[in-house]
Amino acid sequence: MDISVVVPLYNEDESLPELSAWIEKVMLAHDYSYEIILVDDGSDDTSWEVIEQLHLQNDNIRGIKFQRNYGKSAALNEGFKAAKGNVVITMDADMQDSPDEIPGLYNMIMVEGYDMVSGWKKVRFDNKLTKNLPSKLFNAAASKSSGIKLHDFNCGLKSYKNKVVKSVEVYGEMHRYIPVLAKWAGFKKIGEKVVAHRARKYGVTKFGWSRFINGFLDLASIMFMGKFGKKPMHIFGLWGSIVFFVGMCIWIYLFIAKIFYSQFNMTDRPLFFVGIISIVIGTQLFLAGFLGELIARNSSDRNFYLIEKTAGLEDIETLI
Repeated sequence: MDISVVVPLYNEDESLPELSAWIEKVMLAHDYSYEIILVDDGSDDTSWEVIEQLHLQNDNIRGIKFQRNYGKSAALNEGFKAAKGNVVITMDADMQDSPDEIPGLYNMIMVEGYDMVSGWKKVRFDNKLTKNLPSKLFNAAASKSSGIKLHDFNCGLKSYKNKVVKSVEVYGEMHRYIPVLAKWAGFKKIGEKVVAHRARKYGVTKFGWSRFINGFLDLASIMFMGKFGKKPMHIFGLWGSIVFFVGMCIWIYLFIAKIFYSQFNMTDRPLFFVGIISIVIGTQLFLAGFLGELIARNSSDRNFYLIEKTAGLEDIETLI
C-alpha cells in the first residue's frame, strides 16, 4: 500500500464527508493505493455514525472510536499502530489542511528520501494575537532546544516513512514533538514543506491557551527523557555530587574557622545554612538518580533498541 492517511478528530461530523471525498479524489488522480484511518477521539456528536457510513461507501476508509476523549496524541498513536502504507500522512479533520499537499509530501519521502516531513503553514488564517504569535514563540523555543530546524512543529500535516511511526510512542500531548521523538529514535533526515493553510470551514477550535503552557512542559520532559531516560544517574548523580561537595566544602571551612581560629556564633552565619541546604539537596538529588537508575534497570524496555539492518543475522527483527 502506498499511503495511509491518519486523521484524528473530535466532533467533526460536518467536515468528514467533504474531507474524505477530497482525499479520495487526490488518491485516484495519482493512482495511489491508500487507506484513510479516521480516529474518533470520543466525539459526542454524530462523527462515528458518519465514519461508519463513509466506510460502507468506500472500504478504503477505516475507523477507530475511543470510549472517551483521550487527546490528539492518543488518537495519532492508535492510528500509527493501524497504518499499513509505505508513507503515513497525518492531517487534521477541520479542513484547514489541504489534501492537495499529499503528492508533494509523498514524493519527499519516497523520492527525496526523507524520514519525515513536517508542514509549514507560512501564511496562516488564525488570530494573530491568540494563536500566531504564541505559536512563533513556541516553535522558536522548540527548534532552539531540540536542534531541529523547523518553523512549525505543531502543524497537523506531516508525512512519515512507515518505520518512523512504528518506532515512536506518542502519549500525553507529545504529538507536537513527533519530530523530536523521531530524532531521538535515530531518524535524522527531517524535512519541511510549505503547505497551504485554509480558513476553518466547520466547527470551532478545540485548543485553548493551556496548550502552550503544556507544550513547554512537554518539551522539557521529552528533552530530558531523550537524553537521560535510560541513564538518570548521569544527571541526578552528577548534580547531586556537585551540590553535596559544595556543602561539604562550606562545612569544612566553618569547622576549621571554629577550631583553629576560635570563631564563634557559627550557626548565626548564613553560610552555615547554605552548607546544610547544599548537603541535603545534594543527597536528595543523588538518591533520586539512584532510584531512577533502579527503575530504569527494571523497566521492560531497558534493553529495547531500534535495529535498522543486520548482516548474517536474519532471525533478528529489524525495522521494515
